[in-house]
Amino acid sequence: MNEAAAKSLETVDIIKLLASLPHRYPFLLVDRIIQCNGDESCIGIKNVTFNEPQFQGHFPEQPVMPGVLLIEGMAQTAGALCVNASATKKPRIVYFMTINNAKFRKPVIPGDRVEFHMTKMKQRRNMWWYQGIAKVDGEVVCEAEVSAMLVSDDKGA
Repeated sequence: MNEAAAKSLETVDIIKLLASLPHRYPFLLVDRIIQCNGDESCIGIKNVTFNEPQFQGHFPEQPVMPGVLLIEGMAQTAGALCVNASATKKPRIVYFMTINNAKFRKPVIPGDRVEFHMTKMKQRRNMWWYQGIAKVDGEVVCEAEVSAMLVSDDKGA
């Protein structure tokens, strides 16, 4: 990854995320990338609010963020890193491939600010493997290993 690309990932706001990820409301689960170490690791942020649609049906009397959405937030954070670290200028899409060793430690509730800490374990051609840890107030709430594949966006080519 070149130095200019690494610097562009120090902080990525929602507008830049919308340009690099195909996800849209209600499936965009990362609000900002706040820190990046080249193409090796990054930290994404999700501000959890009661206004999100999952809380209408997932324990509405005691709203808890579904664990699968925490995993998706991890994958999207890693996906933003993959797209931005790609050496090609052609439009790319990241497809989520696997989830391994997922563990849910504590519930995430409205008002929480989730940090998705993603660290690259390895990369081979267009495939990437990451270790992810989700934290709220410094405490681990979820962890998993995820993998993704980066493919050409035929619509944008």
